[in-house]
Amino acid sequence: MSHSISQYPVQGAGLGLRRPLADKLMADPPTDVDFMEIAPENWIHVGGALGKKLRFFTERYPFLVHGLSLSIGSPAPLDEQLVRDIKDFMAEHNIRMYSEHLSYCGDDGHLYDLMPMPFTDDAVRYVAARVRRVQDILEQRMALENVSYYAPSDSSMTEKEFLLAVLEEADCDLMLDINNIVVNSINHKYDANDFLRDMPAERIRYFHLAGHYVESEDLRIDTHGSAVDAAAWQLLADAYQQFGPVPTLLERDFNFPPMEELLDEVRAIKKLQLDYSSLDTAHG
Repeated sequence: MSHSISQYPVQGAGLGLRRPLADKLMADPPTDVDFMEIAPENWIHVGGALGKKLRFFTERYPFLVHGLSLSIGSPAPLDEQLVRDIKDFMAEHNIRMYSEHLSYCGDDGHLYDLMPMPFTDDAVRYVAARVRRVQDILEQRMALENVSYYAPSDSSMTEKEFLLAVLEEADCDLMLDINNIVVNSINHKYDANDFLRDMPAERIRYFHLAGHYVESEDLRIDTHGSAVDAAAWQLLADAYQQFGPVPTLLERDFNFPPMEELLDEVRAIKKLQLDYSSLDTAHG
């Protein structure tokens, strides 16, 4: 299956820029990394030495922003000032796309966690209206991420049905997290490839890939604190088989290994992309 390059905001394999990594990456900017991603809440209105570090990277790499606290599914009013700040921040640093989690993280206060939306028709309409408002303010499309979850509050719809309905109702894009499919498929006992096969290729803008914690045989915790496991690598290969070599970002939020180990995972992504690029061309 071939898609236009213009479908994707970036190309290749990327790395999430976390503050603990900034100094190491500045000392030797990696050529294997094709783009970077940050959480805007961690960098907006940051000046001084940290602001200069960010500028160092945004002048050298294409950038995406992936939000943590918009709380698109919250019952609280939409934080339109945050959206305006993100819009200004993207313009300031020539950032190519904004994505957020299909979840909520607060109401009268911040929960510091990503809580699952109830999988209902009412929730579809509610969150889609908020997404459309965000896109109106940004004056561009945004992408939603399929999130990991552990105890759904209402399962009138399946996770897949809910995600597809929101994307259609909001007419927004999808940032598909491969690891979250693996985690959810084990925790909620569904087939990861069935979920993957039904994702709308025309809405996919890029992938996330990360590691998770094995709590038990039937429980996985989405931590971003370990190396990518075999199941996620296999599902990434399956995704490239289906969609072609979609741009893919490696996430690591703590337990940082030596930089070379982290870059080896980036190189493994690029190797898989290369393996499936000829297939993508043939299908085109």
